[in-house]
Amino acid sequence: MMGDVASDRWTVGVAIPAAGLGTRMGGSPTGLRKPFLQLAGEPLLLHTLRPFLAHPRVLAVRVALGPEEYDDPPGWLAALEGKVGLVRGGDSRGESVWAAIQALPPDVDLVAVHDAARPLVTRSIIDRCLEAVDAGRGAVAGWPAVDTLKEVEEGDRIRATLPREQVWHAQTPQVFPRRMLVDAYSDAVSHGITDTDDAALVERMGGEVVMVPGSPSNLKVTRPEDLPLAEFHLGLAAG
Repeated sequence: MMGDVASDRWTVGVAIPAAGLGTRMGGSPTGLRKPFLQLAGEPLLLHTLRPFLAHPRVLAVRVALGPEEYDDPPGWLAALEGKVGLVRGGDSRGESVWAAIQALPPDVDLVAVHDAARPLVTRSIIDRCLEAVDAGRGAVAGWPAVDTLKEVEEGDRIRATLPREQVWHAQTPQVFPRRMLVDAYSDAVSHGITDTDDAALVERMGGEVVMVPGSPSNLKVTRPEDLPLAEFHLGLAAG
């Protein structure tokens, strides 16, 4: 059970939403969903899974899939059965995350939510998030904004310039005590709230969440040009 301070004995379950259509990728010639596109000769999702599967504190990973992949998962993913379990995802990211969370073993202490399309997450990023969590606090990987940020209203009119030193780009993993995250999602579902950011749901319940340095290379593959960029960073890491 959790104590009052962070402990390296807390066990971790991982929820990975991988049911999205990836519409901003402009469609795939193969008809595959984004997590199953090839990255450096392997499925993008496999790159995403590896650091979690290798982590000694991760007891279970649950991947929420689209209906086609759930009914007929690729062989390489089915071969990971054991630590990895597959669940049917929903129409939104939030629904898929919630399905994956509910499928995790109930005795895991922490839940890490990670985007399927972030294949460059590292052990050090995961560890920094885990170290920042305590019994009443979650942690989000991110990176400080380097550009000047503008708040824009209707008609593209600039409304305000945001103080850059107070703004971070949120990444994943986002890690929380299991009960904190379950309560936040349960309440969101009961109120029909569909925020795509896990920390926002926890913040809505009054929970404390801290930002943890991720990495500029912990990018999310969202557009076609992101694939060669991710491959470039993979090459740098391997070199």
